[in-house]
Amino acid sequence: MTQVTANVPEGTPNWLDIGVPDLERAKTFYGTLFGWQFEDTGPEGGHYNMCMLRGEPVAGMMRNPDDQPAQYWWNVYFATDDCDGLVKRVTDAGGEVVAPAMDVMDQGRMAILKDPQGAQFGLWQGQAHPGSRIVNAPGSFVWNELATPDSAAAGEFYRAVFGYEPEPMPGDMDYLVLRRAGDGRYIGGILGGSGLVLGGGGDPVPSWTTYFAVDDADAAVRKVRAGGGTVDSEPADSPYGRAAAVRDPFGVPLHVMKPAPEPES
Repeated sequence: MTQVTANVPEGTPNWLDIGVPDLERAKTFYGTLFGWQFEDTGPEGGHYNMCMLRGEPVAGMMRNPDDQPAQYWWNVYFATDDCDGLVKRVTDAGGEVVAPAMDVMDQGRMAILKDPQGAQFGLWQGQAHPGSRIVNAPGSFVWNELATPDSAAAGEFYRAVFGYEPEPMPGDMDYLVLRRAGDGRYIGGILGGSGLVLGGGGDPVPSWTTYFAVDDADAAVRKVRAGGGTVDSEPADSPYGRAAAVRDPFGVPLHVMKPAPEPES
């Protein structure tokens, strides 16, 4: 488990949120799946709900009245200390602005963008709120992954924006891992071609998807089904842990994963 007490380095995933048509149903589903409790920010915060794990915020949730299932997804935000400057870097590299940089009360400054292939992501410049306070623990995110038709082009875009070093994974899989500038820490991955998520119309949709850590991937899949979600792929083992691809009751894709134990030093 990592406890986050201050802003993390630029380019690090630092927040997640989701908009859904039925907030109470979503709270029941995710509360059961991850053990979350919820704090409503009230009218001044647009009734944005903080998803709390052991008393700390790990994600956000809001009502989205749009009734098109393709519109629902977990938004992945990346840390920056200059939201406006990074928005310009995104557009200079061929990306698109969905929502321009704006202040969120005293909590921070945010923007929503798309990369040149259409995958949406956010920026978060933390102030009072640095982002997810717990990561890499059951009930919090442990990995974020972009599915896109051209992994090489995507890797170059995110290199230009965040300074990442894309590194091909050994073997035949079309996969790049992203190393953070400065310390080389792995912060996410890019899956090319066949890993695309299907949108509401059945067309491939480039998108970021989150892996949430759980204590037991098989038990998590049972909770998904019991809560009205669906399973795209059953739990399977890899060198990185045991994971399954699932969808919540609104069709939002995510992964549940019991990470492999850290190697002993």
